[in-house]
Amino acid sequence: MRSKVELFEQIRRESRTEELSVRALAKRHGVHRRTVRQALASAMPPEPAQRRWRARKIDPFVDAIDDILRTDLDAPRKQRHTVRRIFARLIEEHDAAGLVSYSTLRAYVAQRRPEIAAEGSHHLAQAFIPQTHEPG
Repeated sequence: MRSKVELFEQIRRESRTEELSVRALAKRHGVHRRTVRQALASAMPPEPAQRRWRARKIDPFVDAIDDILRTDLDAPRKQRHTVRRIFARLIEEHDAAGLVSYSTLRAYVAQRRPEIAAEGSHHLAQAFIPQTHEPG
């Protein structure tokens, strides 16, 4: 597996020395003719295009989910919302049936819960307690 820079270098070298056509170079290297033209135009391969994401299906419900997670900061541990309960509330209160999948909600809550805890400075403090044991 060679890098794209090495491929471009090899295509440019063979184009100069052997004077092959674009189609012949593409066939020899097993790439598209567009790639050969890019290599002949520039020694460096172009940067990969950035993906343009569409709006997520969960976006209309983000504020409601964040409100639920913020109220959970002050609730006792056993009374906090699970992802299942948040999913059920979205279906009951916001008519989200068929609009939001459970797996999308689970991923969003897993990402957002620590962020909201950090905003409210309710994050768990990490502590280290060294254990010492007497001999014998």
